[in-house]
Amino acid sequence: MVSWKGIYFVFALFMGSFFGSIFMLGPFLPLMLISPGWYRWITDRVVATWLTLPVALLELVFGAKVVITGDGFIPGERSVIIMNHRTRLDWMFLWNCLLRYSYLRLEKICLKSSLKAVPGFGWAMQVAAFIFIRRKWEEDKNHFEAMLDYFCDINEPLQLLIFPEGTDLTENTKARSNEFAEKNELKKYEYVLHPRTTGFTFIVDRLREGNNLDAIHDITVAYPHNIPQTEKHILNGNFPKEIHFHVRRYPVSSLPASKDELQLWCQERWEEKEERLRAFYEGEKYFDASRRSRIPPCKSEFRVHLIKFASLFYWTSFTIAMLVVLYMNSCVRWYFLIMVVVFVAQEKFFGGLELIELACHRYYTSKQRQALSEKKKE
Repeated sequence: MVSWKGIYFVFALFMGSFFGSIFMLGPFLPLMLISPGWYRWITDRVVATWLTLPVALLELVFGAKVVITGDGFIPGERSVIIMNHRTRLDWMFLWNCLLRYSYLRLEKICLKSSLKAVPGFGWAMQVAAFIFIRRKWEEDKNHFEAMLDYFCDINEPLQLLIFPEGTDLTENTKARSNEFAEKNELKKYEYVLHPRTTGFTFIVDRLREGNNLDAIHDITVAYPHNIPQTEKHILNGNFPKEIHFHVRRYPVSSLPASKDELQLWCQERWEEKEERLRAFYEGEKYFDASRRSRIPPCKSEFRVHLIKFASLFYWTSFTIAMLVVLYMNSCVRWYFLIMVVVFVAQEKFFGGLELIELACHRYYTSKQRQALSEKKKE
């Protein structure tokens, strides 16, 4: 049954992303045509302010407890984050961890391409240059290559979240994973799915070649009391009571050099995840007896509380203010309508703002190369 808590959570996030895309990100869209690098720098920080909102709602309003153990992060480092995909919402819950141990402006997510058309959420994800995939490697490879090369070209540090399992853990997906295990004479897993390593190895190699990778963060997520598997569970008010993250950090210097060895390395991490999660769910439901990380967070708990309170206050006030201004001012209504048309039309005709951003970057890069070649001739 749908609860008021679930409706409030979804409404707050949707209205924040919807109005945020139009009134906070919309004015910066022309900058993309002038300087893609500055556009990326600014919009990453604007989007990061919204990413604090679900953290604030989950912890301040709905009382979710976050427990982080393991190695932690080195603030600001460039990494690939690999995580088990227990629910369809793991990517959002991870922000509770990254707010404490990293900078939310660095995070990019690989996610299915159908999400980019969702009003508000999808628009903000396009502006944030998340990597949208179709789950067909033949089609996704070129897009991965273009996006990763772009981040390397503009020297943009990023922490790229990928789910090597490809989908969340359900009875159906576990059955398919077990069939794969039987065909390939592998172990059957209970708490994870067998990872797909093609995309993982490609991403790591590409970022290493572009000198834009410091480490891999292997994160295991678990929910000891209740597991909100889908968006429907959230709408019904089934918020996680506790979210546990266990972080393992692997410096890039410690990774295998060849693709075959890197694939094996990823598979070994998933074997470890299976055993770690088995001990978690069949034991006392914590990853580490100390219940704390060996590396301190980059922000104090007091600072995290301030950020959460500020985020909740700002986004609530912002949403109310935008509704009032829309009601009272006809010019704002016209701007609002024009921006909605722009967001919808560009996605339909050009495929998404991140693709337009790539095209702008290619244009300016070619102009620079042309200018250099002309100088050399002189």
